[in-house]
Amino acid sequence: MGFSWYQYASRLPLAKNLGKVRTATAAPLPAQDQKTVERIRQETLAHNHDNIDRTRAYLSFYQKHPQIHWALLAHLVSRNAGWSMTDLRGELLPRLLRTKEQQDYFSFLERGNWLIFHDAYPQLLLYEESVRRQTNLFYILPHLGVSTFMQAIWNHFWKTTDKELLTIGLIINEQNYLEEQVMKEPAYQNSVVRTIPFALQELLQLNMILFPHRTVADEQGSSLQLAGERVFHFASLLERISLGKRLYSLLFGGQKRQEAAYTWALEQPHTGSRKDYWPHLFHDVNNTDPGKPYQVKLMNCQLRSEAKRMFSPTLRQVWRPVHHDPPKELDWYKSKSDVWRVLTQAEETANVAEMSEAYCQVLTKIEWAVAARTRILS
Repeated sequence: MGFSWYQYASRLPLAKNLGKVRTATAAPLPAQDQKTVERIRQETLAHNHDNIDRTRAYLSFYQKHPQIHWALLAHLVSRNAGWSMTDLRGELLPRLLRTKEQQDYFSFLERGNWLIFHDAYPQLLLYEESVRRQTNLFYILPHLGVSTFMQAIWNHFWKTTDKELLTIGLIINEQNYLEEQVMKEPAYQNSVVRTIPFALQELLQLNMILFPHRTVADEQGSSLQLAGERVFHFASLLERISLGKRLYSLLFGGQKRQEAAYTWALEQPHTGSRKDYWPHLFHDVNNTDPGKPYQVKLMNCQLRSEAKRMFSPTLRQVWRPVHHDPPKELDWYKSKSDVWRVLTQAEETANVAEMSEAYCQVLTKIEWAVAARTRILS
């Protein structure tokens, strides 16, 4: 998804507006708008219960407003966050990570998932209200704690319907928001980002964002393809933004993949279990015999003879809802020069979009690491 000269020229007014943006105290709102703010806050809170609710809310919004590409992207990425959360209590990772490390990783993932929804979903609801009233209401965004950067982006979208730029703007905004609210927090730096297990995940390439999409109907799920990207250097703000842009290009760069991923998402409710996309390998019931050394189950991405499916629990089986403290009140946006190049620079899509084989290789690596560890400790 490259940028044409026409696209660039059409975005020049946005460049001027971003240069004029200043963080300021929001002006008082009339009564009708105050009611809108309160309703949006309450609706956001109602859907921000856990990863399951957030993920469903993104998809529901996209069904009503498919012009907001970011909502489908957020839905699929949020599914991946849920899978990462349940991996911490699944078949393999509990054999490699101590209980405290599992809890720290979950807290890190949950906080990020909660914060992004807390910031982004009110923007989606305000757009919906603007459509309903047929008027631009984005002057309300500061009253919802949203960056002044996004006020300029939404104003531009309202005038131009530039879907691509809106999506990239949201990616930039949410990753900067995450940077200020989570990545710079000493508690997460010490418990997750700087830990050896975090580095181990990158070394073994355990981190992947997967977009399941079915090409041929198959009750066993084996025909489900996995497009996606590996996650490297998650601690880097620019790399996370670059990853988001590549994922967007991967999902919406070809109409067939977007349609196939969307169709699958509608057909398969999000539970947090990896059984959602590969039921031939994963099960949300734990059939592994307790107390015995781990036996490798996979060969060439298939179960070995007489091996039972790998345990991948649903999210609500293993994690309870979390009470979150309010985010810090701040606006990350300082100047146009910080974001304009990132906003308009095209990203190259990964050469290999199909990730089924790569994901199988990762599972095999983890299995052998677990088997080796259990033999040493037994």
